[in-house]
Amino acid sequence: MTVTEPIPIETTDAINARILAVSEDRIQGYPRNPLGEIARLAELPVETVLERLRAMLQAGVIRRIRQTLLATSLAEGALCAWQVPTDRLDAAFDTLFQNDPFSGHVVLRSTDAATPGSNYKLWTTLKVPQGYSLEKHAAHLARVIGAEHYRLMSAKKLFALGVGHVRRRGMEAGARADEPAEAVAVQVTHLSEIEWRVLTALKREFAPDELSVDLWAARSHEAGLSLDEFHAVAEDLNRRKVIGRFSTFLEHVKPLASGERVTKFNALFHWAVPPGLEEAAGREVGRHYIMTHAYWREGGPEFRNVNIMGVAHGTDKATVLAHKAAIDRHLAEAGIPVGYTNVFWGGRSEIKPSEISPFAYREWCRSVGIDPQTMAE
Repeated sequence: MTVTEPIPIETTDAINARILAVSEDRIQGYPRNPLGEIARLAELPVETVLERLRAMLQAGVIRRIRQTLLATSLAEGALCAWQVPTDRLDAAFDTLFQNDPFSGHVVLRSTDAATPGSNYKLWTTLKVPQGYSLEKHAAHLARVIGAEHYRLMSAKKLFALGVGHVRRRGMEAGARADEPAEAVAVQVTHLSEIEWRVLTALKREFAPDELSVDLWAARSHEAGLSLDEFHAVAEDLNRRKVIGRFSTFLEHVKPLASGERVTKFNALFHWAVPPGLEEAAGREVGRHYIMTHAYWREGGPEFRNVNIMGVAHGTDKATVLAHKAAIDRHLAEAGIPVGYTNVFWGGRSEIKPSEISPFAYREWCRSVGIDPQTMAE
């Protein structure tokens, strides 16, 4: 009797590591054959890539595979810090994660000492579809969760976006690109009904049995278009900087189904730089490879007027702080003074894509007894 060897699902397996080092964040834009492109860059047969991705997704090691969008180009959004009474924190967390489709990352954060803003322990990303008010939505959520105060911090510029936990393992503190990061302006792009149909089909997660070299055929049918028409619309959206990347997502903090942790510490870095130097500082922060996100956001007086924020992950706290120290030194060497800096450490966290469809927003409003027109801008 032939015994079939189980397919390895650990991220430390040599072949899986080669695949994930590419698939997490190196397939930028809209590829017509994303799995073939992963195979090419990982220098592996596409059949092997398909087999391993299916196995890791089915086992829960990969939590989702999807085409990402640059949601900052499609919906008004912000990082939101919520001040909630301690005895209501967990319930507030659950409500935003489970019941609000427009809240994406939901994280409890703390600081190593009492500092400005350390009483804001619940942090979320929030995006509200075009035509609707971010402020009104946040005010509604504040009433629902019993928030005492909240602050919305919209992104003015984007400097880094790409997770890549596997390729960041063992990265040397201070490792950075030869040139400063690009500063991407945040502005909302208005879409036609056909473009929304394509995006809705594009962004939905893939089930294991949907993974194939002919990935977009079924999605084009779902959008009511031929495959060539679907490609044409998607590629035009990519040129307009609406498309993000094709990506596999691992769990950020919680143990994987294989028992591994790809990361343990999730750090939100804050820097306050003089007005007029925000873009220069953001580009210097964003060139550091450890940064998964880097933005220009205004923290206001609640956070001592910080204006550059970014996220880094690691399995060791001292190593994450070493990366932060290297960035601090680099900013000083670049002649950018930092008046204040802080680190907010992530604890309990859940992540889901934020819904950005105006159609979905109207349906949600009705489901919770809100007239959609009252939430309009």
